[in-house]
Amino acid sequence: MFKQMIAASALAIATLTACGTSGPTPYQPQTADSSRGYSEQRIENDRWRISFKGNSMTGRETVENYMLFRAAELTVQSGYDTFTIVNRDVDKQSRTQQYGGYQGMYLSYMYFVPRVGWVGAYEPYWTPSTYQQVTRYEAFAEILMGKGPKGDNPATFDAHQVSQNLGPQVQRPPS
Repeated sequence: MFKQMIAASALAIATLTACGTSGPTPYQPQTADSSRGYSEQRIENDRWRISFKGNSMTGRETVENYMLFRAAELTVQSGYDTFTIVNRDVDKQSRTQQYGGYQGMYLSYMYFVPRVGWVGAYEPYWTPSTYQQVTRYEAFAEILMGKGPKGDNPATFDAHQVSQNLGPQVQRPPS
């Protein structure tokens, strides 16, 4: 029983340590292993749906910037100069995370029972619970790509300028 308590405590500490060091979602494509990062879907030759999903350590502004950066990157890769945001949204998912509470059992004392021997008395081990709000953002956009100068439409972006301006802020995963 005591070994099980130690193993459970070690697992809980390892889990909390791993959660604390993961960092914000880097600029990367979504994969089968990770649902965090960017994804895109071609709707027509010049129309795409793009999204970027961050973890709880990735702020809303970063998620939106990465989505815009992906739109610019995809526009240039497709041979276009501009993209117009036809539809745009940000999804916010919040939940409350509890830390602490019931931790297991500990041996509080031993006593002798005739014909049985020594018997241990176990009591539950509790720690104060703390709660933390955890929020994750996902930015979506439907874009329409175009060639030539951007014009006067405020929803139209120059893909080369967006890449140039947002590129230095983009954190890529370690190689």
